[in-house]
Amino acid sequence: MELIWAIVIGALYAAGLYMMMRRSIVKIIIGLVLLGYAANLLIFNVSHLTRGNPPLVPQGASMPVAPFADPLPQALILTAIVIGFGVQAFAIVLFRRAYQSCGADDIDELRTTEG
Repeated sequence: MELIWAIVIGALYAAGLYMMMRRSIVKIIIGLVLLGYAANLLIFNVSHLTRGNPPLVPQGASMPVAPFADPLPQALILTAIVIGFGVQAFAIVLFRRAYQSCGADDIDELRTTEG
């Protein structure tokens, strides 16, 4: 199963990098989204999620009862989702503003309108 996840994550990274090398700003934003999904899946896959009790310490004990789920990968993925959403929203607004001022989606045409 981990081999399938590795192939899926590798395909998402490859597709994201390919899309980010295109000249269209929309394709760059789609590539950014794909890279975010790939990073989240990579954190999820590397963390080896275990099914178990919530990591709560019972009263009178010094450690949680084993087996318990590790909350750190879940917190990292949730944080990455929120940050990724903010970056994507900023990129979309930036694209919209650049398209309104230049009327072009091609990066080469945006470079010719500078100065």
